[in-house]
Amino acid sequence: MINPKSKIVRVREAEVQNPKLAHGLFVGLVTLDLIYLADSAPKNNQKIVATDYTVAAGGPATNAAVTFNYLGNQATVLGAVGSHPMTQLIRSDLANYKVAIADLEPTTDLAPPVSSIIVTQTTGERAVVSINAVKTQVSSASIPPDILQNVDIVLIDGHQMAVSYSIAQMAKAENIPVVIDGGSWKAGFEQVLPLVDYAICSANFYPPNCHTREEVFAYLGGFYIPYIAITQGQKPIEYLSCTKTGIVDVPQVQAVDTLGAGDIFHGAFCDYILRESFIDALALAANIAADSCKFFGTRRWMNLKG
Repeated sequence: MINPKSKIVRVREAEVQNPKLAHGLFVGLVTLDLIYLADSAPKNNQKIVATDYTVAAGGPATNAAVTFNYLGNQATVLGAVGSHPMTQLIRSDLANYKVAIADLEPTTDLAPPVSSIIVTQTTGERAVVSINAVKTQVSSASIPPDILQNVDIVLIDGHQMAVSYSIAQMAKAENIPVVIDGGSWKAGFEQVLPLVDYAICSANFYPPNCHTREEVFAYLGGFYIPYIAITQGQKPIEYLSCTKTGIVDVPQVQAVDTLGAGDIFHGAFCDYILRESFIDALALAANIAADSCKFFGTRRWMNLKG
């Protein structure tokens, strides 16, 4: 049984001795998140007053990139941002956490996707309204040249599928490991899956004709993905590691806010898998994600933890 906290200490000591930064490319959704803390989500025709709020750049790949950077690496987000005035809030937040942006649509003046999120104060559960990347799909022709230069790992969240497929092909040719954040099934994932090394999915990830976790494992295994895991919130992570199955327990915490915990898990996993075993990387990433749930919003766990 590993002790995640002791391993984090050893990792930090190793980073001091080896200052070389790992570089990660995080492909997918970039949003502006408006996050409110309230007693509950509003009912129809009801107005509520929030007890706290915060604004941050969001999206699975984006939050994962911030986490990857926070853990001592260099992250680049590859997504559609543009030049609308609202994007300055996105750029400012990512600059604050030293995350680079490779903009797929730098000249568009369309407003970025905006997510409105209400976190229930007593449970940490969240309600989200967002259009995601539905109106901001970009062709692979927009991929910047040499985007994979010096990249050590790629994460794909599926929100820019055409771009993701091309990036996965390029990464495979360069022997760069590819991770997918399978938050939910998205059309086009079936093209990307044969190129994936690590499929880290949520309990809500159901490919076509899959209704159970066993069917999901079988479906993903059919693409010869060597490492597969399904996270289930505070329940143990189930995994398939080169035909070996098992579970990884996750820390039990009193959650203040579960928003972004899965994204943070993926960013931490991308950090740890570069130097740890698959099972240890899952356990260490779960420790980071659980810690983030003790704080409101997707950033305060980095700013306020001791």
